[in-house]
Amino acid sequence: MATTSARLLSLLSLLQTRRDWPGQLLAERLDVSERTVRRDVERLRDLGYPIGAVKGPDGGYRLQAGAELPPLLFDDGQAVALAVALRTAASSGAGIGEDAARALATVRQVMPSRLRHRIDALQVSAVGDRRGAQADPQALVALAAAVREHEVVRFDYAGGSSESGLARRVEPHHVVTRAGRWYLVGWDLDRADWRVFRVDRLTLRTPNGPRFTPRELPGGVSVDAYLAGTLRGATTGEEWPCQGEVVLALPAAAVSPFAQDWTVEDLGADRCRLVVGSWSWAGVVALLGRYEADFEVVGPPELRVELQRTAERFSRAAAQ
Repeated sequence: MATTSARLLSLLSLLQTRRDWPGQLLAERLDVSERTVRRDVERLRDLGYPIGAVKGPDGGYRLQAGAELPPLLFDDGQAVALAVALRTAASSGAGIGEDAARALATVRQVMPSRLRHRIDALQVSAVGDRRGAQADPQALVALAAAVREHEVVRFDYAGGSSESGLARRVEPHHVVTRAGRWYLVGWDLDRADWRVFRVDRLTLRTPNGPRFTPRELPGGVSVDAYLAGTLRGATTGEEWPCQGEVVLALPAAAVSPFAQDWTVEDLGADRCRLVVGSWSWAGVVALLGRYEADFEVVGPPELRVELQRTAERFSRAAAQ
């Protein structure tokens, strides 16, 4: 039979893996009697673990949420996953970089050496991290709770537009992170329209407003598609406002690695069809120019007009 301390750790590990555990099943998994399980549960309770009793024909136990965070037990995979998440937390835009660093130090200190070596070998660079645009963690928690409870939120917003600095009343639909920034997607009650707000630019007011019935996003798209389309300037869906199609004198294999989320269709050994999107037609032309290859314009006419305009502008610059 395992020692008491080892058995307690095994019991705690089991309680963390599922919501409810029948006492008889725990006894079978630990190879002890149900009486021993009851005694071990009491020992864990004395150590601060909030283990509740589950009513029913067989009885059982459940690891509940408590007023304080007790020690936790992770297997190797969970410990590594937690450490990786903490290392990358600084680039999440959630303003928790310092807390994540302290948490990582705490987790690392109690790790066995075999896991510490794996974690220390992982070096993370926060590419695209936007310092100074960190969202308040408390605001994220409050907004997420309002989304879950379907409660109207009130906040002051510094949005850099004619509407900035005004109090807003919004039915929150989702809190979304994208490229290191956090956004609130919701229905603006005063403007009777959907809006996207940067969380780092809003200051919440309390208390929240009344409950509401959630609305469906325009077109029934997912929140990710709606946010992508809004940030691109699209009026519907997630398409770019300016989108051009060409046949490029390059094989698809040479174009695809640099095509981001554009469409590439293989047309043979040295040709491919490319659909490129941007906020402006000048942006589409600039993206096509990066390939340094001949191409044939399929459409639309606006792309041909911008190509002519760009050619004239470049010719003037070259003649100076």
